[in-house]
Amino acid sequence: MNHDDSAATEVPVIDLSKAPGRGEAWDRSRAIVYLWAVCELLFVTNAWQVSSTIRVRVLRAFGAEIAEGVVFRPRTRVKFPWKLHIGARSWIGEGVWFHNQDHIYVGNDVVISQESFLTTGSHAHRRDMALLTRPIRIQPGVWIASRCIVLGGAQLGTSALIGPNSVVTGTVAANMVFRAGPMEPVGRRFRETDGADVGDQTL
Repeated sequence: MNHDDSAATEVPVIDLSKAPGRGEAWDRSRAIVYLWAVCELLFVTNAWQVSSTIRVRVLRAFGAEIAEGVVFRPRTRVKFPWKLHIGARSWIGEGVWFHNQDHIYVGNDVVISQESFLTTGSHAHRRDMALLTRPIRIQPGVWIASRCIVLGGAQLGTSALIGPNSVVTGTVAANMVFRAGPMEPVGRRFRETDGADVGDQTL
């Protein structure tokens, strides 16, 4: 056995057969969870179901709090609709996935663009891989561009703008613009001008 193999045998491995069950975050009966899985497939995720109105009605029927004027595009996924809260006039892009084992709060006039993934869950990776959850809070006016990942505990301030393919953790200040890669501020989203049209800044 070489040195690397010897070192590897000393590293702990968690027995996943003993990890706590997946139903910890359900908060509803097994029948409701399974019924939702069927309705999600037929009315929410289904690319052939093009009506945002039907999608929103089905989500509300299962406990989602969705205000007026919200647009829900096809191929969206919602883990638990009873833990989803969306303010008025927000846009949810095609393929967005709310993996909300904890609550996700989305303010009014928020844009969550195509293929973005919001997940509130993680695991106790040094102990037993038990489920750990933290809510996500998104303030009004935020734009999350395409294919972003927003992790549990994230708090996005009013009118923050997150560039495509970013991984969002922690607190994002209001009115800040972030690009993909290491999260770093690149400037303010809205700024005072002398009246001249400075145009939109490219991310």
